[in-house]
Amino acid sequence: MVQLFHPKWEMAVRVFPVIAIIAILKIIAHYYNWEFFGLNALFAALISANIFLIGFNISGVLADFKEGEKLPAELASSIEAIADECVYVYKGKKAEAGKAGFFYCLEFTQQILDWFYKKVRTKNIMEKIAGFTNIFLPLEQYSQPSSVSRLKHEQSEIRKSVLRIHSIREVRFAASAYAAAEIISYMMITTMIFLKMDSFYENLFFTLFVSFIMVYMLLLIRDLDDPFAYYDQEHSVEEVSLHSLENLKASLEDRRQELE
Repeated sequence: MVQLFHPKWEMAVRVFPVIAIIAILKIIAHYYNWEFFGLNALFAALISANIFLIGFNISGVLADFKEGEKLPAELASSIEAIADECVYVYKGKKAEAGKAGFFYCLEFTQQILDWFYKKVRTKNIMEKIAGFTNIFLPLEQYSQPSSVSRLKHEQSEIRKSVLRIHSIREVRFAASAYAAAEIISYMMITTMIFLKMDSFYENLFFTLFVSFIMVYMLLLIRDLDDPFAYYDQEHSVEEVSLHSLENLKASLEDRRQELE
């Protein structure tokens, strides 16, 4: 499918239909003289309070998003370290255990990529990580104790990264705070539709401007809350890159020919 807009504008484009509906409702309210709310200092204070609440939500989800950016690269680094040791054992010792370990890493990399798209369950990935132990056992007689210890450390790092990704993906940040921001935002937008000002065009402009900011920020928070939503391309815009894992899979596929 041809992408009509640059990815950075995709979120804004999704907001425009909502703003169009608000504009129609505002025009209808003005036409039938339903604008009965007056602009006062308390209304402006409520907008400021809601912006503060939205800012609180963004600061929370951004922390998980920034952490999530590092995790695919850390996974790729650990898998590649194990694969390198397996190749070393196979080439240096001519041990089939090294070859079996390399192909296990290749298969695991593909399963990790499928897991990000929710084609594989987390339970299966955890079982696959535990399966590395059976790969390390026959390698012990061909590797130094320090090398085996390093492999076990990489296995532990993989398990830690997978569990952290699962937590970020499944657990929502401060759901009650986000619900409060949603309720207040929708109430503010509804109030602005019935807000009366001296100039209708000025009224319409500020109604649409404030509504755009609120709706956009709510969608952004929901999107950033799951930086691994590759399985939901219809609604998700911002995801962390999987290039490190994709490049690793391509690299292992190229090295595969050396072992066959």
